[in-house]
This record gives sequence, C-alpha cells and structure tokens, in this order.
Amino acid sequence: MNYWLLKSEPDSFSIEDLARAPRKTTSWDGVRNFQARNTLRDAIKKGDQAFFYHSSCEVPGIAGIVSVVKSGYPDATAFERGHHHYDADSDPKNPRWFTVDVRLERRFQRVVSLDELRAYAGGPLRSMILLRKGNRLSVTAVTKSEWQFILSLAS
Repeated sequence: MNYWLLKSEPDSFSIEDLARAPRKTTSWDGVRNFQARNTLRDAIKKGDQAFFYHSSCEVPGIAGIVSVVKSGYPDATAFERGHHHYDADSDPKNPRWFTVDVRLERRFQRVVSLDELRAYAGGPLRSMILLRKGNRLSVTAVTKSEWQFILSLAS
C-alpha cells in the first residue's frame, strides 16, 4: 500500500461533501495537471490511502483520510461539454485526463493545518512534497513515516 495527499478546494468539493456522497465515495475528477494526471493514471492503486487536504481556504490543511477504491481510469468529465472540467482537446479514444475513485474512511476531529505541518518541516516532515517551496501539485506522494507522523498529530 502507498500513501498520498489529494488536494481539493472546499468551496468546490469538501470532506463534508464526500461524507454526504452515496457510500461516501466519489471520483477524484477534474485534475488538470500532467504530473498529477500521471500519478492518478500510473501510480495510485486500489487499496492505497490518501490524506484529504483542503486548499485555498481560510485554514488549509488535512481534514481526513480516504481509501482508493478504484485505480486510475479516464476522467469522463473531460468529455462532457458544458461541464466545468470539460477539455475540448481530450479524446475518449486517447484520453488525456484520469481519475481514481475514493471513499471516506475518517474525518479528523480537527484540520491538521498547513501551519502546523510547516512547524515540523525541519524535522519529521523535512522531505514532505507538500511543504516544498513552490509546490502546487494537487496529488502528491506521502512516505510511510510522514503518514504515521501526521496521524499522530491528528490523534
């Protein structure tokens, strides 16, 4: 099993939205960055776990945990005219964008804030991709040690 961090703007889709979804499951669609797309398509697999991260909000941070319940497959929203994730250059015969399905496993009692994570950037989280200067990727890997440390913060 591998560990990941998936970012979403809560105004667009929050952990609360996921909690209300049928079977607490959804497609992690709308990712429109090639590096993140490659991760969704090639690396994230059924059974992996990810932190659900709220970004671009008052208190950005990790709000909970999701499990990957379906490995990467073409993101159908790219082909839907009128959908806000539509991409006119994406071809169903040669899809450009991919998604995975995730299920909510646990909402944290509190958001583990980005500021709190940064407080450990010189120690246990020194190599965490999220904390690298200039990182804006919406899908990033998390090491097992980073995962376990963050879980201890959320407890």
